[in-house]
Amino acid sequence: WSTCVLCVFLTYLAMKAAILIQRRYTWNIFQSIEYIMHFPYHVPTSMHHKIGYTDSHQDNQVACHTYLISHLLDSVVDPLTEEVRQLKYEQIVMPESYCGPRLSFPLSVTDTNVLLSAFKEEQTLHGKYVLQLLYETKKFLKQMPNVIYLSTSYAKEITICGDLHGRLDDLLLIFYKNGLPSTENPYIFNGDFVDRGKKSTEIIIILFAFLLLYPDHMHLNRGNHEDHIMNLRYGFTKETHGREILQLLQDVFSLLPLATVIDNKVLIVHGGISDKTDLDFLSTVERHKVKSALRLPKRSIDHLNVRACSRSSSRHSGRSRLDSPCSSGRTSRASRRRKKQSTRQGSCSSSSSSSSFSSSVCSPRISSRNTPHRPPPSPSLPSPTDVLQVPFLDSFVSLEPPEPPREELEWQQVVDILWSDPKNQNGCGPNSFRGGGCYFGPDVTQALLQKHGLCLLIRSHECKQEGYELCHNGQVITIFSASNYYEEGSNRGAYIKLGPELVPRFFQYQVSRSTRKLTLHQRVRVAEGSALRALKEKLYAHRSELRAAFQQYDIDNTGRISTSEWAQVVESVLRLDLPWRTLRPRLARLSADEKIWLPNFNHIYVTPNLAETLYRYRTDLEIIFNIIDKDHSGQISIEEFRQTWKLFSSHLGVAVNDQTIDDMARSIDFNKDGSIDFNEFLEALRVVHKLDVKEQQQG
Repeated sequence: WSTCVLCVFLTYLAMKAAILIQRRYTWNIFQSIEYIMHFPYHVPTSMHHKIGYTDSHQDNQVACHTYLISHLLDSVVDPLTEEVRQLKYEQIVMPESYCGPRLSFPLSVTDTNVLLSAFKEEQTLHGKYVLQLLYETKKFLKQMPNVIYLSTSYAKEITICGDLHGRLDDLLLIFYKNGLPSTENPYIFNGDFVDRGKKSTEIIIILFAFLLLYPDHMHLNRGNHEDHIMNLRYGFTKETHGREILQLLQDVFSLLPLATVIDNKVLIVHGGISDKTDLDFLSTVERHKVKSALRLPKRSIDHLNVRACSRSSSRHSGRSRLDSPCSSGRTSRASRRRKKQSTRQGSCSSSSSSSSFSSSVCSPRISSRNTPHRPPPSPSLPSPTDVLQVPFLDSFVSLEPPEPPREELEWQQVVDILWSDPKNQNGCGPNSFRGGGCYFGPDVTQALLQKHGLCLLIRSHECKQEGYELCHNGQVITIFSASNYYEEGSNRGAYIKLGPELVPRFFQYQVSRSTRKLTLHQRVRVAEGSALRALKEKLYAHRSELRAAFQQYDIDNTGRISTSEWAQVVESVLRLDLPWRTLRPRLARLSADEKIWLPNFNHIYVTPNLAETLYRYRTDLEIIFNIIDKDHSGQISIEEFRQTWKLFSSHLGVAVNDQTIDDMARSIDFNKDGSIDFNEFLEALRVVHKLDVKEQQQG
């Protein structure tokens, strides 16, 4: 009998361990694929941080590309005054057929109840009310400071919620379990209200309505997804119709407070901190200027152009001196090699651990001299005594590093607050995995808390399987409120209640329709299947690179390579940092000699690589399409196409007249309806690719 019990117990432990392993690698797959999608946005920024240590041609190229991207994303200046705009919204005529919710301003409890009931019944709010709500929210947020200071003495407990990401069911469940916001039931929502989910619009309407109704008891922090560039990629832009609404949202998002402090003891920010984070400096930031954390401030872009041009001109003058008879023949190959090595060492020694969107460890150090008539920079930023050791011929010249504009220093502080993640090791460095912000260790947390007399940091930004997680010896709490984030049953949501004693209480939940009756093992298998499908899509999208890399190991064309070689190739191509040996049974077959059969992509291969390219970059192409589609109508008008191409032609220095641009637009408009939809946009790329291939074959 005892033997049977032991066998059952061991079997139970084995099954539990297997499920744990499944959950762990399923989670790793979801998270790796999510974070790798952030990278396309950070190239211009990381390149900017390397300015000063590259050649002038690259500097000018980066400056020009940054300038072009900046202009493409510029919003059109609205000449209307605030009063005229408000009157315009009020005069919008409602169609008689409209049967959705109606609002009256200033809002009342009746209005918020009407909104909740309407959204539960899948009704939509008319654009007139959306514009009025956003306008009133913008007016209110303009008066708010960057850092909100609250006290629990006026309330029994404060509820803190993390990312919602367009999951309306999660928000409604929180309200059902915890009660609606009120003077007796205050809330803090810690950013990332939108994107990914399908009900982002409904969520921000509800949150903004309660913000206006209870301005002292409803608080909203900005997240990294309250950003119009992120919205282009992750779905919120497609969910929202009307250019005016999108422009208002862009303003509202940039006006959201950056942090909340409870009882001068608990700091709440969306992402995290860095070793350069300073709450006093953060309080002076002009947050409305940071429309997007993924985009350099305008002054920094101008500063970048000036620095690139000045370096280019000085280098040309330097070359003239080197070509003079006095200096000819004096620079040996060894001295040139010493100069290159010294330049690299100077770059690294002057690196700053404040975050950038770069995976590089080395970034130029910044000076923080006081600027006249402006608030002083953060004392934690480098002092003006920092110098760069610049090699000049066979000697070194000490130069003071270029001082970035204050707007850039402010932007860096905002980036760190919105994008950073905690790590278990001490120190602070670039968040290369996510592509933005930094990793901060327990020592960084301890230093910030001690400096400002705090005891706890609450942040969101990362999905956790149980909805929350503690780290840094309990000094950092991650709270995430979107359940089923990756897949049905993948994770729980949670919220925190904090009373005057400042001891957090956690409440978990999970919105579930189909998985409620499933066992744990069945739920894990559902999530695992979804993760593996996403991973196989990545393999398919990179099949040409994988095939070429596999061929380097399979010199004899046996169609088989070792497991270690297979894992090395897949990681080098996909760069997802996954346990490939553990995943091997789900992704590849073993031969009789314990080698892996190479995958055969021929049955899904489409010539000549265009389908693969479009498949891999479809999301990025959709972003480009949305940027050109200024009014976000889902179609590019001839005028929008013309404006974009004029900008391209001026940037590239190619003269293209209006007639040529119009002819080009009409040639892409295959159905001749006067506009270009996304399918026509992709079809135009396919046609151009076919012509390029034909010309290469004829050549």
